[in-house]
Amino acid sequence: MNDAQARFEAVYRETYGRITAYTARRCASPQDAADVVAETFAIAWRRIGELPDGEEAMLWLYGVARKVLANHYRGEVRRQARSVQLDAEMADLYGASPDSGVELKAIAQVFQTLPDDDRELLSLIGWEGLDRQEVATVLGLSRNAVRIRLHRARRRFARALAEADVRFAAESRMVPAERQL
Repeated sequence: MNDAQARFEAVYRETYGRITAYTARRCASPQDAADVVAETFAIAWRRIGELPDGEEAMLWLYGVARKVLANHYRGEVRRQARSVQLDAEMADLYGASPDSGVELKAIAQVFQTLPDDDRELLSLIGWEGLDRQEVATVLGLSRNAVRIRLHRARRRFARALAEADVRFAAESRMVPAERQL
């Protein structure tokens, strides 16, 4: 073991508990605190030549931890801002109109009652936008088998929607029967 490694290990043993407690009190989660502590000691290892001796080493590590925490906070703010922006973009792209919540909830409930195979097949066609040949490849079936199964799945879904009083409106939108004029 060389002198730098021995010095780092000694400082690590002496200061780890206090630096960990310092970061744990300032982080939202134990995982975040662990990340900050790890980064703090990684910096100490990279800059071992700058690490002061004695009690000054702990104070220096507090300063490093403080700067790592500041970077962590800035990163968290950026992540949250991106998350809000992404949520808004997703709502714009995939959001339903304000009056369609009832229909979507009713359709989703009916969809969940379908057998797993029907849900998978309808999802691959409707949500993933795959054609019959692509679905056949994904499911390991012939194109003809997909055609037959898709026909049956759609029929079962339509029957389940009708039993739940979800009907096609004139504008080809599915709406609960109580909302039809």
